[in-house]
Amino acid sequence: MVFEPPQRLVRALGETAPDGDTWLADLPELARQAVAVRELTVERVQVPGGRSSLVVLVRTADGTPAVLKLAPPRARPESERAALAHWGGRGAVQLLDSGPGEGVLLLERLHPDVSVRSLPEARALLEAAGTLRRLWVEPPAGHSFETVAGRTGRQAEAMRAGAAGDAEVAPLVAAALGAREDLLAAPPEERLLHGTFRQSKVLAGDRMPWLAVGPDPVVGEAAFDLARLVRDRVEDLIASPSGAAVTRRRVKRLAESLEVDQERLRGWTLFRAVESGVRARRVGRPKDAELLLEFATWL
Repeated sequence: MVFEPPQRLVRALGETAPDGDTWLADLPELARQAVAVRELTVERVQVPGGRSSLVVLVRTADGTPAVLKLAPPRARPESERAALAHWGGRGAVQLLDSGPGEGVLLLERLHPDVSVRSLPEARALLEAAGTLRRLWVEPPAGHSFETVAGRTGRQAEAMRAGAAGDAEVAPLVAAALGAREDLLAAPPEERLLHGTFRQSKVLAGDRMPWLAVGPDPVVGEAAFDLARLVRDRVEDLIASPSGAAVTRRRVKRLAESLEVDQERLRGWTLFRAVESGVRARRVGRPKDAELLLEFATWL
């Protein structure tokens, strides 16, 4: 079988590929080797798939449906492996293989075309929030996961560079950076977080109704994880005359339902929206940037 990477993956990785990176070019052979070593039967490549990995629907030697996931080193696949192993299937997809896989993970098969995002908005938020709560556990002793302070520090530097000489975004960037400094000054209890949680990262399963996939794990406060969920369906929020009011109610409702401080959630939502908006401008996605930065003005 020809393991042709979906165009969505090619475009997304092309935005972040360092000079000389050959992972995409090597991917077909990497996939063939991974399938052969594990004695898998390939059904199909998942399309459109994700933005940071190739997802292949397979069956194991005993016929069990599974998913083979291949990701480049910059997507931190071994960090994902460690988090999935620590969760042990509690709220997240189950890891089926053990030990380092050089960017290859064999995972429990969920229903890839059925995410929480397919539900009506109110129920989608409820189900997504319930799934996220199960993931917030104490990190393993001696862990090597990135911290919220470390990750947002790197992002803050990129935001400053992206806003240099840009009077349009400079005030928002300053507000977001100020919010980060205040939030990190007195952080609450740390938990293992999904890191990139949103409705589309919660898929229907057989073992449990809904399970999270695709973590980019980080250790820090719960409000950081919840912040990305606040802006889900941002295009619908922007199109609505009452979008700003709906956003404020969403912050309040999610904070109360998951026992997170409302102001801390608002602050991290602001930081993450501005960071994503500035990054979208930098890589040539002006429409996404416009939506995210307008959303940030409501916070």
